[in-house]
Amino acid sequence: MTGYSLDNYERPQLQTPNGAKKILMHSCCAPCSGEVMDAMVASGIETTIFFYNPNIHPRSEYELRKEENIRYAEKLGMEFVDADYDTDNWFERVRGLEEEPERGARCTVCFDMRFERTALHAAENGFNLISSTLGISRWKNMDQINSSGTRAAARWDDMIYWTFNWRKQGGATRMIELSKREEFYQQEYCGCIYSLRDTNDWRKQNGREKIERGQKFYGQEGVDCAPCSD
Repeated sequence: MTGYSLDNYERPQLQTPNGAKKILMHSCCAPCSGEVMDAMVASGIETTIFFYNPNIHPRSEYELRKEENIRYAEKLGMEFVDADYDTDNWFERVRGLEEEPERGARCTVCFDMRFERTALHAAENGFNLISSTLGISRWKNMDQINSSGTRAAARWDDMIYWTFNWRKQGGATRMIELSKREEFYQQEYCGCIYSLRDTNDWRKQNGREKIERGQKFYGQEGVDCAPCSD
């Protein structure tokens, strides 16, 4: 969008589906969450970021994505919950689904696991509204994400998973502009070991170099600013 400016963006005020003034927001990474976090601040919704992503591989990639998210949460003065990196449980949950394609059954199990933990933390800490930043990425199936979130919330009385479409009303464009401004780390695969494998296989078949983790940041010269894949 030519001439797009974060400063000139007129953001609509958001209203939560149950009138709640606070939310527990599952976050997958800084590029996806930055725009959502800004939207929460602008609408006066008290937000706690819940970082629970045991799918991310390897550990160094996980730590980098988490630290970028913490950096922006601190900038906004937003509470950040660093949940366990229990990869053994994740591998157990997705066993037998190693060859599933992106957006397939393995992803559903992965979303279920992450949102179940989000809903549990919400129930134990006085939240009745949860959501996730995952849906802003065009690489994800929003219906798949919302179904997992809704199932997780339904385990608890009076809890709601907010299915708001973060991509609309300028969200997708602002996501990229904000990522460039903040120079967020740009991951090039979903996060799990199987996504890394499949992405590198595709690159090899198409004559491209393998992913170099930890090297690209939005806003830097020569970096493609397409939406991230997580």
